[in-house]
Amino acid sequence: MKEIRIGLLGCGTVGTGAARILTEHADLIESRLGAGLTLKHVADIDTETDRGIRFGAGVFINDAWQVVDDPDIDIILEMIGGKTLARDLMMRAIENGKHVVTANKALLASHGNEILGAASRRGVEVAYEASVGGCMPIIKTLRESLVGNRISAMTGILNGTCNYILSRITDEGIAFETALAQAQAEGFAEADPSLDVDGLDTAHKLAILNALAYGMAINLDDIAVEGISSITPMDIAFARQFGYRIKLLAISKLREDAVEARIHPTMIPFSNPLSNVNANLNAVTVTGDAVGDVMLYGYGAGMLPTASAVVGDVVDIARNLLSNAAGRIPLFGCQPDRIRNISVMPLDEITMHYYIRFAAMDRPGVLSKISGILGNRGISIKSVQQKGRQSEGAVPIVMMTHQAREADVKAALSEISALDIVGVPPVLIRIEDENGDEES
Repeated sequence: MKEIRIGLLGCGTVGTGAARILTEHADLIESRLGAGLTLKHVADIDTETDRGIRFGAGVFINDAWQVVDDPDIDIILEMIGGKTLARDLMMRAIENGKHVVTANKALLASHGNEILGAASRRGVEVAYEASVGGCMPIIKTLRESLVGNRISAMTGILNGTCNYILSRITDEGIAFETALAQAQAEGFAEADPSLDVDGLDTAHKLAILNALAYGMAINLDDIAVEGISSITPMDIAFARQFGYRIKLLAISKLREDAVEARIHPTMIPFSNPLSNVNANLNAVTVTGDAVGDVMLYGYGAGMLPTASAVVGDVVDIARNLLSNAAGRIPLFGCQPDRIRNISVMPLDEITMHYYIRFAAMDRPGVLSKISGILGNRGISIKSVQQKGRQSEGAVPIVMMTHQAREADVKAALSEISALDIVGVPPVLIRIEDENGDEES
């Protein structure tokens, strides 16, 4: 029986999960692969903590460079995280002709063009299923299952922390800060949650998916990103009245010569399956010209769900090694010479529906003044709701618009905010309807 040797860099949460699956399920994997997978070395600076796994003598070491330079190791699992040491180790492994598996979405979103380009030239594999969506096989779906489709759109809930927080606000009517504290207490949010709640983690994932879906170079910098910290129970309650739920969505649409790519809190109707994806679960819908809509759903983080995707990548590479078929699937999803530099549309140029909430003084003519400014910018109002006074002199006024251009909406809100009839800056939440590309 052939043996394929593995070197694991980093034995934190996901690294430990991968080591556990590889050791505890060794016989199962061997029966499906037709070869043995052996952890030759596990490298971590912390060699004292008990991971609950019995490693053989000499397996656990503290020198990651020794692992990537070991000529007997076939596959490197990069589970260190970060964008400095992880990049250097991965590039050395590639130079040494080793195949690499990673869950590092931040590294791929920032340096993926360089890393995957180097791997392609060297003729080695870089597998990264666990970088997006945890156990959801979205990378495999785009690179393999939907290879015959022209992908026109992707919409996803790609951060379990944000989804958990928004679910708590929706279900319990609590403030963002309280919901965040609950998420931290449950282990769903980090002590510093900014990468998640500011939308940056989701942007990393969308940058990777865009490259795979549209055959474009990875472009993180031009994705518009907005987090969830400004979402209030009041806005969630208004959304419910209109038949919507609020989710942090990654939205991507292929236009004629550009890609729409944006991350922001979004109102979606109850009829959209994504509206019912709650707690710390992830989901993504992919639209292809042959299949229509395909939806994947599952845990986007956690030790074993993410480790499951890592081990799946290891087995895929091992099968290619056994068949002498490395490079069978292009790393970017299409051949390197067919990668295009497709621009990402500025958010200001995108047209969509909007929810806008004003805290306005309770005076005659206020509504007409606000409506007039919106009308002067070409923004048509679909519906208006006005609630009872919430504070001295101010009442919440909620407007739902027909389709409008982002730049026009921002300009109108800037003008309205300068009026003495508005107490605080207006709240704006974008809307994605099933008929969101049509005038209603």
